Amino acid sequence: MRAVSKFKHKPWPSLPLSRPGSHMATVAESPTLIEHFTQYCYQRDLPRAMTAMEAMQRRGLWADSVVYSELIKCCLARRAVQQGRLVHKHVFSNGRHPQTFLINILINMYVKFSLLEEAPQLFDEMSQRNVISWTTMISAYCRAKMNSKALEALVLMVREGVWPNSFTYSSVLRACEGLWDLKELHCSIVKAGLESDVFVRSALIDVYSKLGDLRNAIGVFDEMVTGDSVVWSSIVGAFAQNSDGHEALDLFKRMKRAGFGAEEATLTSVLRACTALALLELGRQVHVHAMKYGPDLILNNALLDMYCKCGSLEDANAVFTRMVEKDVISWSTMIAGLAQNGFSQEALKLYEEMKVSGTKPNYITVLGVLFACSHAGLLDEGWYYFQNMRQLFGVDPGREHYGCVIDLLGRAGKLDEAARLIQEMECDPDAVTWRTLLGACRVHRNVDLATHAAKQILKMDPDDAGTYILLSNLYAISQRWDDVAEVRKSMRARGITKQPGCSWIEVNKQIHAFIMGDDSHPQIDEINKQLSMLIDRLMGIGYVPDTNFVLQDLEGEQREASLQSHSERLAIVFGIMNFPKGTTVRVRKNLRICGDCHEFAKLVAKLEQRTIVIRDPIRYHHFQDGECSCGDYW
Repeated sequence: MRAVSKFKHKPWPSLPLSRPGSHMATVAESPTLIEHFTQYCYQRDLPRAMTAMEAMQRRGLWADSVVYSELIKCCLARRAVQQGRLVHKHVFSNGRHPQTFLINILINMYVKFSLLEEAPQLFDEMSQRNVISWTTMISAYCRAKMNSKALEALVLMVREGVWPNSFTYSSVLRACEGLWDLKELHCSIVKAGLESDVFVRSALIDVYSKLGDLRNAIGVFDEMVTGDSVVWSSIVGAFAQNSDGHEALDLFKRMKRAGFGAEEATLTSVLRACTALALLELGRQVHVHAMKYGPDLILNNALLDMYCKCGSLEDANAVFTRMVEKDVISWSTMIAGLAQNGFSQEALKLYEEMKVSGTKPNYITVLGVLFACSHAGLLDEGWYYFQNMRQLFGVDPGREHYGCVIDLLGRAGKLDEAARLIQEMECDPDAVTWRTLLGACRVHRNVDLATHAAKQILKMDPDDAGTYILLSNLYAISQRWDDVAEVRKSMRARGITKQPGCSWIEVNKQIHAFIMGDDSHPQIDEINKQLSMLIDRLMGIGYVPDTNFVLQDLEGEQREASLQSHSERLAIVFGIMNFPKGTTVRVRKNLRICGDCHEFAKLVAKLEQRTIVIRDPIRYHHFQDGECSCGDYW
């Protein structure tokens, strides 16, 4: 450092001091020129360093390899691609061949500049390649999703007698697209004795979970002798990403008991688990932990998503407003969250603010805008956005966009136009697309079109109980009893039974589950008593149970009793019993809410003067003052 700092205040000497051909001048100038070059490289003064390098090139001078590595770092920091190429040319000039470590740094430079034609070319010209050379190229192929190239490079590396290290394996594991390749690599890692390396173990867990093999992921985790926060974070993330929120949360609790602090990545995974299970109170606790990390964009986006999907738009808006940095994910999450929760006008207003901010919309943004138009019944606006997606947003329409517009047309009663749009789709319609049309047919009692949509769904998903039941119910409402019998016969032949309705509610940090027909809850007698009393009060203000939504062959009072045992009613009453007056009751359920329970929830919200939020697989329903945010269309 002293050798560098003693030139700190010296001016750049005038060049050239003599004719280029003068040997004596070159000898006299060489130390000073190289020392100045070294100084500029370490000071990250790229313009002066490049000027000095050009002067050295003219005189046939070269500095130490370490100095050039500093200059390359400077080029990377400045994204100076052209200057990086000039450094490459200089160190190889006049037949010189730099040290392997400097060539590795040059390869890494091209990789980071995403120049994946020049990096392999330089790699192929190397006379000696070490583990760093190979790992750099393998890592580059993995990042570029050139997975077959990465695996091929690993094979060639071993054939050349260079043995992979932990960094090689933690990179190449992410190139595995199937369990066969992954298990082969796992065996190689064990043979090499690297299975206990933190980063290798973490990569193994990540890739096993990505491929859906949670059994082997937890197996790798359980082999851990000494704990490490990286590995804990990986296993929590593995279960959260595979929609096993309960196991992810259990692992997180184990992690905390083992004395490991939760970092941003772990908290993001825990928030994903809270989102899947609609655990708002637990999500709020995680939010408290997240606050110590300051304005972390990824963590804030996860918080936004959690609050939106738990139906707490007040919390979501508070997070969004306080965010210092917002990206397209932030805007899109908030727009979609507002739209899905029935706040369509607010979603469209926020989209206008996003345009003013200069953030370019993406696929999800457009989905949120179309969803908002559908919820608000803005047929003309929704159709305009859909028809002009490419011009307005630079986004090609996908299945989800078509689904929103089909929902929009269905809400407006334009079922023929919705069916025609499905036929004109640029991508093949899937079962979800046809279910959207089937739902519209249910609302508007269009039995013939519903039959056609149901047939299309059952071609793709022959065991979809919901479609059979919805069609049977629609036939029953239309008094088409022969068709009802045929549907029931088909269900019996395939062994299809109706999935029992289940609702969950979080009370005092515990999840309580209610299943239709299940009396196992310890307070079920009191719940049923309170429910009966509540229904009597509702009937006093005009509530009449709509037994058209009973899907069993029951008569009279039996049909009304069946409605009373629907799981969401039990959860709502349990919430009222346990929450103070005015507190929001939040329920998550596994099946679409039936029409009678929807009417029940509206009237309870009005009678009890509180908000009830029900999240079913189709919609978020916010019941308040006798109305629902869905506008009675779901």
